Amino acid sequence: MNDKQMVALQAAKYVKSGMLVGLGTGSTANYFIEELARLQREEGLKVTTVASSTISAITAQSLNLPIVALEQISSIDLYVDGADEITPDMTLLKGRGSDLVKEKLLARAASKFIAVADESKLVSHIGQNFVIPIEVIPFAWQLTKKSLEAAGAKGNLRPNAAKDGFWVTSHGSYVLDMTFDRSLDAKTLNDLISNTPGVVEHGIFYGLTDAVFIAANGLVSERWI
Repeated sequence: MNDKQMVALQAAKYVKSGMLVGLGTGSTANYFIEELARLQREEGLKVTTVASSTISAITAQSLNLPIVALEQISSIDLYVDGADEITPDMTLLKGRGSDLVKEKLLARAASKFIAVADESKLVSHIGQNFVIPIEVIPFAWQLTKKSLEAAGAKGNLRPNAAKDGFWVTSHGSYVLDMTFDRSLDAKTLNDLISNTPGVVEHGIFYGLTDAVFIAANGLVSERWI
């Protein structure tokens, strides 16, 4: 069993029958989805799920997990997802897969949000290893980029996979991949980007995490707020 699988299985222990559970996106989240399906199949767990992306919804449906659309919910009991970076104050960087809006909606709607990762995702500050993804309204991207640059940001639109155009999210946003001055703390960055006109959503998850589960060398550590 690898670290990603181990930490996902640990998070699944917090799922109880009757819960509405948010499903994250990515390799670690997939292990969590698979474990929910096993618990349903082998131990009679009864849950309903809501997915943060089309790919996670397809995975859940293929494993016969009951799933509802995001439009049908106003709150959820538990959300489990991975992260690209995790700081000591439990701020997350997410969104390299461009499912930012749904992921942040679920994180905020959840009574409990558990972030799961291996120790390679631990950083001292947001943006240490990755650019910060910022979803922007397509017609406003140049104005938004200029505003961010005025605040010291550097970067550009994310290209699509074929490199012949721009990346477009599932609901039609462009994505600016930006770097910022490392002296800016997570709250300052969060507020700065959130308050920039034209921004739809961004990858800094500040003040949303209830717990971080980290797997390292075959052991899982839990840190709760």
